[in-house]
Amino acid sequence: MSTNPLRHAMARMGGRDPHEKHRAATPLELFFDLTFVIAFGVAGSQFAHEISEGHFGAGLLGFSFAMFSVIWAWINFTWFASAYDTDDWVFRVVTMIQLLGVLILAMGIEPMFHSLVEGDHVDNGVMVGGYVIMRLALVFQWLRAARQDPVRRRTCLRYATYLGAVQLGWIAVLIVEADILTTFLVAAPLFILEMAAPYAAERGMRTPWHAHHIAERYGLLAIIALGECLIGAIETLRAIVANHGWSVDAALVGFGGTALAFAMWWIYFILPAGRALHLQRHRSFFFGYAHMPLFAAIAATGAGLHVAAYFIDHEAHISAAVAVASIAVPVALFKLSLTWLYSVMICVDRAVLAVTAGVLAALAGSVGLAAAGFSVPVCLLVIVLALGASIVIDERRATGKMNATLEQMERASSQR
Repeated sequence: MSTNPLRHAMARMGGRDPHEKHRAATPLELFFDLTFVIAFGVAGSQFAHEISEGHFGAGLLGFSFAMFSVIWAWINFTWFASAYDTDDWVFRVVTMIQLLGVLILAMGIEPMFHSLVEGDHVDNGVMVGGYVIMRLALVFQWLRAARQDPVRRRTCLRYATYLGAVQLGWIAVLIVEADILTTFLVAAPLFILEMAAPYAAERGMRTPWHAHHIAERYGLLAIIALGECLIGAIETLRAIVANHGWSVDAALVGFGGTALAFAMWWIYFILPAGRALHLQRHRSFFFGYAHMPLFAAIAATGAGLHVAAYFIDHEAHISAAVAVASIAVPVALFKLSLTWLYSVMICVDRAVLAVTAGVLAALAGSVGLAAAGFSVPVCLLVIVLALGASIVIDERRATGKMNATLEQMERASSQR
């Protein structure tokens, strides 16, 4: 019988078993993800507002900056937790600090967007401050792992050193007030250094992350981002009903927005990510990094549906073609990212490539239809039908070849 009065007493951070059975996301990880719902929501809302006002450059720049900060911080926490989650009180408290950092970052997104539109200087102090809090908390976690996991001590120390050094650069960005060009000229190399840190740190001894756990965590964030699409669909439907009452257009929007989110969910989960990552552990960096444009595309699709709501509500200063493009372009990026992920993680399938090309053509056609005078709800339906056709073909053709390829990989792995 244990004499320790604390259920979550301090535990040794020695690295978890990467082949642990029935590994799943913890309640703490799910709670952590909730803060990213807020960050995605604020970034998407601000992006939609700027696009509807015709501030395309400022909107895209602000959204890209926000998405990198949010998604990259989430990715780093997720891979660390997959390898070293002890669920003791220290891990929980430090995670709470990271939660606080996410919330502070979310509070800074709106002023950052406004400053980009005004163009005098970039008001990113709150946003960068929240980001640095998250990162420094992670540096503490890596230092703790370095102390308690002697086998991977050098790897953990490299992580702590590289991340800490980059944060000095972000602190400089936080302190110095500069115009847009100067700020992003300074930030660009910091983005590169941030993304290079894991690759440089894991030379030699790798951390013991769990493939199926990582795949589940990425799937959960995809679902969170898809929630923004549902919110965007409701906003668009609300705009139509408020202006015109219930009509055929309202029905098309209600169906189209929901079906769009559902189709993107279906397409994402066609890929058996856990199985593929388990068999292709050497491609973990690609798997992790390739999801960044994918997550951003899902969130941007939700923002695009918000733009459609602004347009239908006569609050947007853009054309119908631009409103439809704000949905079609991120959906195209989503489909391209997933096709790229499928091709590298499993195999290059000509049918998958052909379907992707067909979807892209249909998406371009939806924008053309809007320019020709067709209503936004009809164009939205064209986008949904394109994704629906993609699902049917993938289910009939791609899944069979995908499973055969994975079974071949499993046989080759068992013979080694």
